[in-house]
Amino acid sequence: MDRSFRPLLRALATGAALTASTVAVTPGAQAATPQELARWQAEAARVTITRDDWGIAHVHGKSDADAVFGAIYAQAEDDFPRIEANYLTALGRTAEAEGESAIWQDLRQRLFVDPEQLQAQYRQSPPWLRALMDSWADGLNYYLALHPAVKPRVLARFEPWMALSFTEGSIGGDIEQISLTQLQGFYEHRRVPRTALETGALVKEPSGSNGIAIAPANTANGHALLLINPHTSFYFRAELQMTSDAGLNAYGASTWGQFFIYQGFNPKIGWMHTSSTVDNIDQFAETIESKDGRTVYRYGKELRPVETREVTLSFSQADGTMGSRSFTTYRTHHGPIVAEADGKWIAEALMWKPIPALQQSWLRTKTSDLASYMKVAEAQANSSNDTLLADAAGEIAYLHPQFVPLRDDRFDYREPVDGADPATDWKGLHAIKTLPNVLDPKVGWVHNTNDWPWDAAGPDSPRAADFSRYMDQVGPNYRGIHADEVLTGKHDFTPQRLIAAAYDSHLPAFALLLPQLAADYDALPASDPRKASLAAPIAMLRAWDCRWSAQSKETTLAVFWGDTLGGTFNADAKKVRLNLPDYIAKRTTPDQRLSALSEAVARLTRDFGGWQVAWGEVNRFQRLDAAIKPHFDDAQASIPVPFTSAIWGSLASFGAKPYPNTKKYYGTSGNSFVAVVEFGPKVRAWAVSAGGESGDPSSPHFRDQAQRYADGALRPVYFYPEDLSGHVSRVYQPGE
Repeated sequence: MDRSFRPLLRALATGAALTASTVAVTPGAQAATPQELARWQAEAARVTITRDDWGIAHVHGKSDADAVFGAIYAQAEDDFPRIEANYLTALGRTAEAEGESAIWQDLRQRLFVDPEQLQAQYRQSPPWLRALMDSWADGLNYYLALHPAVKPRVLARFEPWMALSFTEGSIGGDIEQISLTQLQGFYEHRRVPRTALETGALVKEPSGSNGIAIAPANTANGHALLLINPHTSFYFRAELQMTSDAGLNAYGASTWGQFFIYQGFNPKIGWMHTSSTVDNIDQFAETIESKDGRTVYRYGKELRPVETREVTLSFSQADGTMGSRSFTTYRTHHGPIVAEADGKWIAEALMWKPIPALQQSWLRTKTSDLASYMKVAEAQANSSNDTLLADAAGEIAYLHPQFVPLRDDRFDYREPVDGADPATDWKGLHAIKTLPNVLDPKVGWVHNTNDWPWDAAGPDSPRAADFSRYMDQVGPNYRGIHADEVLTGKHDFTPQRLIAAAYDSHLPAFALLLPQLAADYDALPASDPRKASLAAPIAMLRAWDCRWSAQSKETTLAVFWGDTLGGTFNADAKKVRLNLPDYIAKRTTPDQRLSALSEAVARLTRDFGGWQVAWGEVNRFQRLDAAIKPHFDDAQASIPVPFTSAIWGSLASFGAKPYPNTKKYYGTSGNSFVAVVEFGPKVRAWAVSAGGESGDPSSPHFRDQAQRYADGALRPVYFYPEDLSGHVSRVYQPGE
C-alpha cells in the first residue's frame, strides 16, 4: 500500500472528522467534504473485492449499489485513463484534453448530450436507478481522493448524472455515424473534404462481434452453450464479476466506466450483443426558409420554426490555457441539423432515451430466462445491438434491436428523405413481436456476425419478404457464411468444440476468390510476362486449403493480395454497398486481380526479403505501453497471431495493418474479450482477453493473457467461490 494513503485510511477507519484539505486531490477537483468521505467509507465497508490470479476483480456488495461502487472502483484501479477517455467522449469534452482538433467530435456529441437535460433526467430517474448512479460517482471520486498521483486530464470530479451520457456498450453509439466533415462543413459554412475513412478509401476492419447460441439438442451434455465474441478495439472492456446480497451475480465484459456487465452471463442466462445491420438512424432533408426574420422549415403545409441552442465547447491550447468556441446549433422535430446537401439542411433522427437505455442495460443482467429477458426488452431502448441468448432452461434466441422506427416502406431510408413530407416521419416503433426475432428454432442454433437476420438460424431464419426492407441495410458477410459452415449438421458440441469452432481457420472469402484468380492466370497468353513471374505464387495459392495458421505462407500472400485490392477498390465497394470480397469477385477485372498479385509479391519481397513468408512472421500482437492510441515497433518483442482480418471470413478476428514505421502487421481490434459459457446445473465458462486486465505496464496483468489470446487458449472462469479456491491473489475493501 502507498504510504501516503495510510493517514487517510487510519482516519477513515477510526471515524475521525476530516476536513476537505485532508484528502489530496487533483488540482481543479472539488474537494471532498467530511460528509462525502464518511459516506464513501461506509460504502467501502460494505464491499469486498477479490482479485484472482489473472487480476480479474470479483466484487461483492451488500446491495446492488454497493456492488456498483466496488466495481467502478476496481475498474479505476485497473485503467482509470480509459474510464476518463470514455466519458470525455460521451460528454462531448474530449477537446478539453486533446485540443481543438477534437472540437467536431465534441460538437457531434453535444447535439444530443445536454448536461442540463441529463441532470434533470437524473432527478426524474426511479430511486433505485439514482442509487446506482450515486454509487457509481462515489466509487470514482473515492478512488481519485485516495490516489493523488492519478492526474485526470479533465474529469477530476464525477457527478451521478454523467452515467446517463453513456448507456450502451459502444462509445458514442449511434451518434458516431454522423459525418464529422459534413458537420464541420455545415457549421463553418464551407466545403470540408471527406476523410479517407469516410469515403472508404481507407479499409477499416469490420467492427462488431460474433455471437452463437446452441440448444441442448445439439450438445453432447444436453446443456445450452453461448459464444461471446465481441470485435472491438483492444482493451475496450474490463472483465469482472459483480455480486450482491440482493441477488446480483453477473460476470463478463463491462466497457470501461460503465457499471453494468454489457456482454456476459449470470447463473441462469447469458447475453451477447452484436452490432446490428438494422437501419434505425435516419436523415431528413429539411427545406429551410425565412419568415419574419426567423429561420423556419417546411413541413406539409406548415412553416415551423427551427429551434436553436447555444453550445460552447472548451479546448486545450498549446500554451496550457483553455480556449473556447461557441456554436448556434439547430434542430427540427426530426433531430439536430448535422449537414447541408443540395440546398437542404440535414436533420439526424436516432434513439436518445438515456433513462430507459440505462435501465435496460442494468436490468437484463438480473434476468433468469428468456421470458424475463423479453420483459426487460419491452423498454425498447436497445437501438444498435442484436442479441444472442442462451439459458439454463435450454432456450436460445436471436433478438433484433428493440428500437426500430416504424416507417413508410415506399421510401429508401438509407438516403436522406424529404423532411417536408409528413409521410416520411417515424410513426412510433415496431412492436417487439413484429421484429425478425428467432426463438428456439428447430435447427438448434442461432448466430449473428453483424450480418442480416435472414441467416440467423439456417432454414429456420426469418424471411426477408415478410419484413420491411429497413430491417437490414448491409446484407450478408463471410463470417456469416463461416458460422453456417461450423454449425450446420453438428449435434455434439461441447464447450471445447464451440471454442474450436470460434477459432476455425477456414477463410471462405478466399475459397471464393482464389479459383477465380487461378482462372485469370490460366487465361493469360504465354507472351504476358506475368505468366512466368506469377507461376509459383499461383501454384502455391491453387494448392492451398484456405486455412490460416502461423506457419502458412499462403495466408500471407492471399492477405497481401486482398489488401492490395482493398486499397484500390474499397471506396468503390462502399459506394455500391458491396462488401470487399464480393466487389473483388463481381466488379474487378482479371488484369486488376493479377496486377494486384504482382504488387503483393513485390511488396513482400521488398519488405521481407522474399514472397514466401510465414503469416506469423508478419501478423503480430504487441503491447508496448498504456497509450490509448497505440504505437508499434518491429524491433520490440511481439507475438505471432495466426488468425486474420474478419474481412476474409475469419470468425476469430484480428484487425492488423502495417504502420508508418513498421513492415509487420500489428493488431488493434477484433477479438477482444472471448468467452464460451455452458448452462448446466451449474454454469461453467472459459474466457480470454486481449493482453490482460490491467492498463498499467508495471502490472503482471498488463499482458499476461497475450499468448493465450493468440493461441485461442481460453482459461477457466472462476464464477463460484469454490472455483476461486487456490486462485486468489488478494482480498480487500476499496481504499485498502
